[in-house]
Amino acid sequence: MKEADLRKNNEEEVRSIISEVSNGGDGMLTGCLGQRYLGCGLRSGRLYLKGTPGNGLAAYLEGGSVYVDGNAQDAAADTMNDGLVAIKGSAGDALSYGMRGGRVYVLGSTGYRTGVHMKAYKDRKSVLVIGGRTGSFLGEYLAGGVIIVLGLSGEGPITGYFCGNGMYAGTIYLRTDDIPKCLSDSLSVHAVDDDEKETSIMPFVREFASLFSLDAEKIMESRFIAIEADGSVARGQHYAAV
Repeated sequence: MKEADLRKNNEEEVRSIISEVSNGGDGMLTGCLGQRYLGCGLRSGRLYLKGTPGNGLAAYLEGGSVYVDGNAQDAAADTMNDGLVAIKGSAGDALSYGMRGGRVYVLGSTGYRTGVHMKAYKDRKSVLVIGGRTGSFLGEYLAGGVIIVLGLSGEGPITGYFCGNGMYAGTIYLRTDDIPKCLSDSLSVHAVDDDEKETSIMPFVREFASLFSLDAEKIMESRFIAIEADGSVARGQHYAAV
């Protein structure tokens, strides 16, 4: 696997690695410190990053895989269509904004407006799993897909205010018994039973746990609640069924 250190600013070497990854190979960039749009639009290959990549990490990802050994800044996986993003750290605001497909896994916590306007269509479903906690407006205007917040850090409430505000499709799963503060009365909340856990949560938690060397079975011992749009709300008729 080819490797380059971004601190040395060798543009030719970096371009060579990006080209290798774009053609379905593997490549690693070390010394990341705020460089924007790394992995943007990748259709194939696996890009490994060490350090802290900047805004727009893996934006418009089309099927490649991006692995980060460190934290990520704002707008990671923006409008992502397919593929995999795995962040062994925390991520900033607006993670997975408008995500259309693929899977994003974050071991740590995320900032505000995580998973805003994520979508799903036919057999394409966007999936976001967060190991720690999130800020306010998680899943705002959610239009499809699945968001799972595990709260493994044990640092109080696992999400902030206005969770799911304006959502009209998709599901938010929280590993807690506590209903988030300022939850809209247009949303419904139910406790997740064992069947729903096994079919809707466990497949993604298994992959999450495998990526970060965790025990999926132990994580799933806890109770979950699910947040969804209330199907009786009239505005749901304005959107295509997913």
